[in-house]
Amino acid sequence: MTGYEVPRKFPTTVVGSYPKLPQAENLIRMRKAGQISEREFRELVKPSIREVVEDQLQAGIDIVSDGEQARDDMVVYFAERLRGFGPGGWVRVFDNEYFKRPVVVGRIEWVEPITAELWSYAASVSSGRPVKVTLTGPYTMMEWSFDLYYRDRKELIMDLARSIRSEVEELVKAGARYVQIDEPALSTRPFKEEADMLKEAIEVIFRGLEVKRIIHVCYGRLERILPHILDYPVDQFDLEMKNSNFRLLPYLKEYGYDKELGYGVVDVHSFRVESVREIREAIDRLMREGFIGPEKVYPDPDCGLKRLPREVAKAKLRNIVEASKIAREEW
Repeated sequence: MTGYEVPRKFPTTVVGSYPKLPQAENLIRMRKAGQISEREFRELVKPSIREVVEDQLQAGIDIVSDGEQARDDMVVYFAERLRGFGPGGWVRVFDNEYFKRPVVVGRIEWVEPITAELWSYAASVSSGRPVKVTLTGPYTMMEWSFDLYYRDRKELIMDLARSIRSEVEELVKAGARYVQIDEPALSTRPFKEEADMLKEAIEVIFRGLEVKRIIHVCYGRLERILPHILDYPVDQFDLEMKNSNFRLLPYLKEYGYDKELGYGVVDVHSFRVESVREIREAIDRLMREGFIGPEKVYPDPDCGLKRLPREVAKAKLRNIVEASKIAREEW
C-alpha cells in the first residue's frame, strides 16, 4: 500500500454507504438463506468492495469507504453479529422503506470482529488513500431495536457502547485512523438528557484511542440538538446540509462551532447531479460565515449514497472533488 497525502484544505470524503452492487445483494440473500457461510460471504463480497473503492478513487475522493457492500441494513447487520439480539418483524422506516427491527433478548456482548477484515481488504485496494470506518452508533442501535431485556435504557446503551469499543479496538489494531459513529436516530429525540446519555457512550467508545473521531448525524431538527452535543469528545461532526438548504449554518456560527465539519454539499435523496459551480457556491457560503477554516472542512454527500443509481452517485462525487479543488485555490 503506497502513501497518500490528504489535502490540507477541503479534503473530500463520503459518509459511508454506496449503491449496492447486484452481486453484493445476491450474496446477502444467499447468506441469509444459509446457502453460504459467514466466512464464505466475507470472501465473496470482496470484489464488490473493490469495485466501489475503485469508483471512489476514479472520482478523486481523498478519504474513501468500503461502501458498506456487506450490510443489508445499518442496524440489522450489527445486531446479527452481537450476542443478545434476536430477529424481529418488519417495521416501516419511511416511504416504502422497511427493515426487520431486531429484538434485544439478552445482555449485549461483542463476540468477534465484525468489520475489521473487510475494512482491511478495502484499505489494501485503496491505493494508499485512507479508508473511513463507519459503525452504527449505540443510540441508533438502541432506538431502532425492541428491548425485551433491559430495564434501563442507560444500561442498554452503555453495553452497546462497550461492544462498539471492542470493535473499534480491533479496527485500530488493523490500522484504521478514521472512525465514524453513525447516529441518525439522535435527531428524533432532541433533548439534553438523551444527548448526555450518548455523550457518555461516545466517551467509552473513543477513550484513549489514537483515531480521527467522527460522529454523523442527519435530518430532523438538528438545530434543537446542537447545543447539547457540540462538546462531545469527537474531532468532527459530519452533518447533512444540502437537503435542508444549509439551515444549520447560522446556528453553528451562533454556538461558536470549532470542530472539523463533514459538510454535506449534495442531496442523496435527489437523482439530480449538482453542478461543480453549485457545490463550489455551497463551500463559499460556508467560508463566508467566517467561523471555520478550510483545513477543517470535509466536503461530502449529506448521507450515505445507497439509494442512488451508481452512475448518479459517482457523478455527484466527481463534482464534489472538482468543486473542492477550485475552493482550495480560492480559500
